[in-house]
Amino acid sequence: MKSVVLDEKRIVPTKIICIGRNYVDHIHELGNDIPDDMVVFLKPNSAMSTVLLSEHQGEALHYETELCFMFQDGRFSSVAIGLDLTKRDLQSKLKAKGLPWERAKAFDGAALFSPFVAIDDAKAPLHFTLSINDNLVQEGHIDLMIYKPQTILSELQAFISLDDGDIVMTGTPKGVGSIPAKSVFNVTLSRGLQASAEPLLEWQWLSV
Repeated sequence: MKSVVLDEKRIVPTKIICIGRNYVDHIHELGNDIPDDMVVFLKPNSAMSTVLLSEHQGEALHYETELCFMFQDGRFSSVAIGLDLTKRDLQSKLKAKGLPWERAKAFDGAALFSPFVAIDDAKAPLHFTLSINDNLVQEGHIDLMIYKPQTILSELQAFISLDDGDIVMTGTPKGVGSIPAKSVFNVTLSRGLQASAEPLLEWQWLSV
């Protein structure tokens, strides 16, 4: 089983739960409708990787940068930045036929995570960015979410059991796009929007 890092310890999630269509501008970006209910799908532990792929089995991949929470002791206890990799063309074909998205979302290498950092409160004003080759392409904040972290947790616990170490990816803001090979992906996470905001982490991947 694959693992993530929290306080220099290895944690093995049994599953990754993903929230789709959680930012209005991203919904419009892809030409989708705002859903009546929270969109939920899963990625298996086997989808996790430390290698940022630009393609998989000959198909180009898109990046989606997301605020990710780890569930422990009945709450969201830590946070990281994750990349939800997507086979966009395949996903569009599956959606058009009303079919599940797993072939486009759950393949090997489809989920990457920075190290996790402990937090006291999932309601904190967390802010994150993605820059590719020093160009800012995505920026998100909890206030932009349709479903806030505590609402997400409550709705998930109404129908699925969460095990300690499970990860919840909370959706992506606008700015998604294809992954260029041999590019530097930098993500940042901070507490607050001001210039003096408390930095929580910075992380980097090199795409292949």
